[in-house]
Order: sequence, then C-alpha cells, then structure tokens
Amino acid sequence: MQDMDWNEYWSPIQLSLQVALLSSVLVIVAGLVIAWSMSRLGSFKGKTFVETVFMLPLVLPPTVVGFLLLILLGRKSGFGRFVEQWFGEPIVFSWWAAVVASVVVAFPLVYRTMKVGFASVDEELEEAGRSIGASEWQVFRYITFPLIFPSLKAAFMLGFARGLGEFGATLMIAGNIPGKTPTIPTAIYVAVDAGHLPMAWAWTCSLIVISFIMLLLTGQKNN
Repeated sequence: MQDMDWNEYWSPIQLSLQVALLSSVLVIVAGLVIAWSMSRLGSFKGKTFVETVFMLPLVLPPTVVGFLLLILLGRKSGFGRFVEQWFGEPIVFSWWAAVVASVVVAFPLVYRTMKVGFASVDEELEEAGRSIGASEWQVFRYITFPLIFPSLKAAFMLGFARGLGEFGATLMIAGNIPGKTPTIPTAIYVAVDAGHLPMAWAWTCSLIVISFIMLLLTGQKNN
C-alpha cells in the first residue's frame, strides 16, 4: 500500500460517484415521467410490448446492452454522428458514455419501482382534488407526489447503486481509458488482470464502504 498511486486510486472513485449521481438523477426523471404516463394511460394496444422493451435491459447480459449502445451511439451511426457534430466529440469512450450505460441498465429497476408507487396511490384522492378545482399539476404536487415519495426515494437509491456498480455495458461503450473513463468496477477488473491486487483491494473496500453507507442511511430512516 506504500507504493500506491493516490491519484490513480482516487480517479475511479470520483468518476464513479459522478457517473452514479448524474445517471441516477437522469433515470429518476425519466422513470418518474414514463411510469406516471403509463400508469395514467390505462390499457392500450401494445402496452405489454412497450413495457417488455422497458424491462429488457434487466434480463439482457450487460455486454449485449453495451454492444447495442455501441452500435447506436458509435461514430458510424446517424445518431452518433449527430452527437459528435453537436458537441464536437463522440460520446463513445467518454465518461458520458458511462452515464448513458448506467441510465439504460438502471431504468428497468427505477421504472418498476415508480410504477408500483403510482399503483399504490388511491385515485379517489386525486379525483377529490380535481373536484375542488385543483389543476393536474396541483394534484400531482400536493397529493400524488407525497404519496409516491417513498417509492421515489427507493428508486433513486436503486438507480444510484446500479450506476455505481455497472461494469459490462460501461466497459463496452466507455472503455477504460486512464484518467478519463475508468470507474471503480472497470478499474478493479484491470487491476486484477494486471496483478495489482493491493489497488484492486483498495477499490473493492472503497466500493463496499460506499455501498454500506448508502444502504445504512436509507435503511435506518425507515425503521
């Protein structure tokens, strides 16, 4: 441990926290909006198909998800070229690619959690709010949102944890470019492969500590 490069040690931790935080914010917004829309639209033709597509990243191997994202966002795809022209650089093999991978793999967990939250809301309470002249925004803000907040908090933590631990899809689309894209999971993999076990242990212990603190802070408040 005396020969540890502390800059090398801290870089994946900082990037992982950055990716996990940003991806969890993005996925919670997407999950909230989509789960609310799907729960309020009722049954419609093709709904089962759409929800099955939403849940696919949960059952597909992460490398498959990463490969599909690489094809979709790569420099040879139309969308990939559009992003490169707009931002001046490709999204693949950047830390933004790690964010995209984390959002995609975390979405099924967040969507499912938020859908259960919306299903638990008594629609008669929402109708009562509308009957006294409340707008849809007021109904959501003062009735629906407080009732789904526990599910929202759980979904956020699931998204954060999934983003923090994402490996396969991230390695495929973001790679492990030193000082640019290594997250804790990819850094551990490379360290073990290179025989740098002290560094691998340091990152592993750090990830365990971060995960433990996260679970402790969210779990104890519910006791």
